[in-house]
Amino acid sequence: MKFMKRAPVTLLFLLPLLMGAACDQNAPSRADGNRNAIADNSESMSDTLVIKIGPREFTGTLFDNPTATAFRAMLPLTMNMTELNGNEKYFDLASSLPTSATNPGQINAGDLLLYGSKTLVLFYESFSTSYRYTRLGKVDDPTGLAQAMGSGNAVVTIQLK
Repeated sequence: MKFMKRAPVTLLFLLPLLMGAACDQNAPSRADGNRNAIADNSESMSDTLVIKIGPREFTGTLFDNPTATAFRAMLPLTMNMTELNGNEKYFDLASSLPTSATNPGQINAGDLLLYGSKTLVLFYESFSTSYRYTRLGKVDDPTGLAQAMGSGNAVVTIQLK
């Protein structure tokens, strides 16, 4: 008899727990199976760039770092990039970006780097370097990049794809 009186009380305590577990089954699922994790919004943030130089378009990739994230927020960006050393074009941004400069040792054609905290550099020739840069991204296939950049200043537009 005592058990019969306790059953409804016990059920009242268990019911919210059972309902909570059932609700969890309807939560959006992520690929890793973690239903309680906050949704990953990186899918809506493109890492693919379109780099326009005159009539030419190149695709590029932004790296996954705080500097590239801050740069992404500035896009689209059209710049009159200044020629330097026959291997790069640079542009001074309006505001500083976070940095994590290292010496890459080797610059590759298509590297999109930050010199200091405000100078965006797009390299169109490969060479060794002793300077320090923060990596932003790269042109996926730099074939024809040097010709598109030309020997003087160049108007370059960088936007997300």
